Amino acid sequence: MGGGKLTQLLAFLLLTAYLIIVNCVNPFAPAAVEEGLSYSRLLTNQESPEAVLTNFRYAYTYKDSLIYSELFDSTFIFRSWDYNVTPPVPIEWGRDTELRTTARMFRFFNTIDLIWNSTIYLYYDSTQTEAEMKKTFTLTFDGGKSIPTLNGEVIFKFIKRGKKWYITLWEDLQI
Repeated sequence: MGGGKLTQLLAFLLLTAYLIIVNCVNPFAPAAVEEGLSYSRLLTNQESPEAVLTNFRYAYTYKDSLIYSELFDSTFIFRSWDYNVTPPVPIEWGRDTELRTTARMFRFFNTIDLIWNSTIYLYYDSTQTEAEMKKTFTLTFDGGKSIPTLNGEVIFKFIKRGKKWYITLWEDLQI
């Protein structure tokens, strides 16, 4: 093979390799919706409280701790009740504990299916930078084999920082 043909072959192979690398798409990486582009409806830019909950559901479904960590403001508080004791005692923790607790849950269960059902209300403050939402949900772990499917209500409070909304309060309600 002459030097010219070898050079052409190498150039062709390099160009082909370059095009493959540049146009490669990782099918296992989630697509994000960037400003002005709509690649997927799986993830959002969190430009509304509803969009935050879309990402919340995605994080639970795919057990994605990184996406989950982006949902919560630094001032975040989780509130619930421990009904395993009598009388029930309040539970309250911040963002760091929430992330650690949920990471353990993601590792423990094989599948997590969260469905956001009805929005009971959604209120915005006068400046449109804070919001409160009450929703119903259905949560199933590992197909409901060990733990029965949970149906509940939750109140979320949100804050808008720049163009992005974050959860500042998550309060589980007894139903």
